[in-house]
Amino acid sequence: MAKVTRTVYNDFCPQTLFLYGNYKENGTPDFGLFCWFSYIWLEDGLGVMACIGEDKLTKDLIRKTGVFSANLVTEELLPLADYYGNTSGYSADKMKRLPTVERGQVLNVPTIAESPVSFELEVRREIHLAPGSDLFLCSIRNVMQEEALADQSVEFAQRLRQAAPVLSPGEENYVSIGGRALGRWGEPMKSLPENPEGD
Repeated sequence: MAKVTRTVYNDFCPQTLFLYGNYKENGTPDFGLFCWFSYIWLEDGLGVMACIGEDKLTKDLIRKTGVFSANLVTEELLPLADYYGNTSGYSADKMKRLPTVERGQVLNVPTIAESPVSFELEVRREIHLAPGSDLFLCSIRNVMQEEALADQSVEFAQRLRQAAPVLSPGEENYVSIGGRALGRWGEPMKSLPENPEGD
């Protein structure tokens, strides 16, 4: 099979999407959409690394509190997640649209009830990689998962399809775990009602 040289890119290295959650000083939840998330091994077991680029309210809150949640984005959650990913955290109106928020069971972080998997994370170390690019190495303090996804009598591939995580493989697109096109960045949020509840 012939290969061609290309500019450096990551289009065929898909990443699952997560909504990172934290509380603002006034106690209201804040969520941001991210995908540079993977696993590492720490002295106390499995941990995660989360890279956040550019200045973002999410990054400010993680630095201030030292904790955050990471909630797996599903096809059902994609319109709201896409909205969060395309709206600045510094916008006063951003959090008028909220999922069902539950407090973490171990850490003081907001988690999303509609997400089938939510991690509660504690930052162990921050590494500055480049201007505007920072890596957070975190301990996993708790994992909340839908009970049905833990049923090992069901084949893993079937449970994965049931979880329906969304990938962002590159070229500014969203796809299902099975490779179905779910829209370009900025498109799924158009299916949300024009006025959030309470407006």
